[in-house]
Amino acid sequence: MNIAQMMKQAQFMQKKLQEAQTELENSEFSAEAGNGSVKVVCDGQGYFKSIKLQKEALNPENPSAVDDDTVEMLEDIISTAMKQALSQASSAKEAKMKSLTGGINIPGLF
Repeated sequence: MNIAQMMKQAQFMQKKLQEAQTELENSEFSAEAGNGSVKVVCDGQGYFKSIKLQKEALNPENPSAVDDDTVEMLEDIISTAMKQALSQASSAKEAKMKSLTGGINIPGLF
């Protein structure tokens, strides 16, 4: 294989990798626990998007005692905490990678 063919193959592979990354970024994944009483959604990069709680998750013995505002407030509080934690982790990862690469941006590294 000559150098021109290798370059063409590398460009093709890079294009396919970018397409796969975009597809994952636009995907959503969800999981449930507690017989569906808690549902969490994240994107293809593993970033938290949302949480939905059923009243049964908060008070399994008397779900009707939990009002909708309480459920919504807890969902918002948990969502905010998750997003802040992920933001901190992302910033720490980026800083660590920059220190290792001398500030050179290497695509796909972070």
